[in-house]
Amino acid sequence: MYRKRGVVLVGVVALLGTFVVAGPAAVAREAAAGLTWEACPAEVVMPAPVAVQCAKIHVPLDYRDPDGEQIDIMISKIASTNPAKRRGILLLNPGGPGGIGIDQGAFLVSRGLPATVSDAYDLIGMDTRGVGGSTRMSCGFTLEDPYWANIPPYAVDDAAVTRQAVIAKQVADKCAANDKQDRLRHLSTANTARDLDRVRAALGEKKASFYGASYGSALGAAYVSLFPKTTDRIVLDSNVGDTHLDRAGLRRFGLGFEQTFPDFARWAAARHDAYGLGRTPQQVRRAYLKIAGRLDQAPAPDGVDGAVFRYLTFAGLYSEMLYGRTARIWQTYLHPSTTPAAKQAATPSPQDTAFTAFLATTCNDVDWPEDVATYRRAVAEDRRRYPLYGAATANITPCANWKHEPYEPPVQVDNTGPANILILQNRRDPVTPWAGGKLLRDKFAQRAKLVTAEESGHGVFLVHTNACALNITTDWLVEGRMPARDTSCRAG
Repeated sequence: MYRKRGVVLVGVVALLGTFVVAGPAAVAREAAAGLTWEACPAEVVMPAPVAVQCAKIHVPLDYRDPDGEQIDIMISKIASTNPAKRRGILLLNPGGPGGIGIDQGAFLVSRGLPATVSDAYDLIGMDTRGVGGSTRMSCGFTLEDPYWANIPPYAVDDAAVTRQAVIAKQVADKCAANDKQDRLRHLSTANTARDLDRVRAALGEKKASFYGASYGSALGAAYVSLFPKTTDRIVLDSNVGDTHLDRAGLRRFGLGFEQTFPDFARWAAARHDAYGLGRTPQQVRRAYLKIAGRLDQAPAPDGVDGAVFRYLTFAGLYSEMLYGRTARIWQTYLHPSTTPAAKQAATPSPQDTAFTAFLATTCNDVDWPEDVATYRRAVAEDRRRYPLYGAATANITPCANWKHEPYEPPVQVDNTGPANILILQNRRDPVTPWAGGKLLRDKFAQRAKLVTAEESGHGVFLVHTNACALNITTDWLVEGRMPARDTSCRAG
C-alpha cells in the first residue's frame, strides 16, 4: 500500500500498564538545536530537480523508556523560497507501512504541486523507523522467500488456507530469529506518529501540517489524535479507515477490487482489437476468471500461478496509466510461453526492510487472531462476497504467529480536537475503497470533511489532477478554507 515501488515525562495509562511517553509540551522544548543538513543519500533518486537536503534526528526506540536506546530518523527538506508567504512545515508520508519518504517532497513537485503550497511550507519527508536512511530493521527476506508480507495469496480452496498458514508461521519465525536486537516490537503506527512530533519539535515549529496517502492516512489519523494541539492543517488521502491496518481494513481490499475492476474491464473491452481480452466488460471478467483458473491448475513456466496473476491484476488497478501493462500481462498468460524461467538465487531482497516494516507495524498495531479456522471461515465468506480477490485479502498472514503481543492498544480516533482534517477519497479505489474514507469521516465527526472524487484508482491529490479536489485541497493547505460540508467532485 504505498507509492513505489523527552526528558520531561508525562504519564498516560495504557491498557497494558503505565506507558510513559514524552508529551508535546516537553518535546517542544527540545527545539531545533543543531540539526546537520547535508546532501541526501546518493542512492535516493529525487523525482524532480529541486534543492533537497537531508538530516537525522534521534528518537527513543521505546517511548516508554525515553532515555534508553536511541535510533535515527532521516528527514528531508525542500525549503520554501518565499519567506513572506511561508506558513510552516508540511510533513509528508507516502504510505506503506515501509514506504521510503525522503523523496516524497520531490515526488509531489514532479506531479505538479502548486507553487502556492511549496511557498507556504517547507516540505518535510521522512524515512519512517526501520527503513531507508533511518535505522534499518530486517527480517532477512531473500528473493526466494514466499513471504507474501503485503497481501497473502489467493486461496483457491480451504486447503490452500492451511498451506498458507505454514508459510505464514515460517515468515513470523524468520522475523523473530533475525530480530537479534529486539527492535521489531517497536515498529508501530503510534511510535511513528510520536516520531513525527519529534520531527516537528526538532525543526523548532509549534505546529506542523501533514499530508499522508494510503497507509499515510492511518498514520495521519493517529498523529492528529495523539497530538491535537501541535497539528495544524491535515490532509488524509485514500483512507484505510482507522489509525491502523487491521483484518477489516485488509479485507476491504477485496471490496475495492470488485468496485474498481469494472473500470479496467470497460477500458479493455473498448480495446479488444488490440488486446483480445473481450468485447464487453462481462467477457473481460470471464477472461480474468479463465486465466486465473488455468494458472491455478498449472502455473506458467515462469512460476506465475493464479495467486500471482490475481495480485498483478490487483496492482494494475491502481491507476489507468497501468491498464496497458496489465492488459499485456493478461495476453502473456492467455498464451503462455513454454520456456521455463531461470531459477532465482537466494539473494537478499531489495524490499526486505520495506516488507519488514509493513509486517511488523501491521502485526504490532493490533492483536491478530491466531486460530487458522478463523481465517478459513473468512476466506470462504469473502470468496463468495468478493470472488475476484476476496480469498486473498481474507487469507492468513504472519501476524497470526507474530512473536510479540502489542504492548499498547491501537490509537483511538480523537474526535474532540480542532476541525482541521480534510479527507480525500476516490469513489472507486482497489486498495482503500470509498468505505474507508466514510468510516474515518464518521469517526472524526465534526473534526473532518470528506471530499469524494468520482474517479477510479488509488490516490486523489495530484494523481488524477481532479480539478475540484485539487482546488479544495490547495485552498485548505494555503488559505485554511475548509469546505462547509462533505463534497463530491465529478470526474475530470
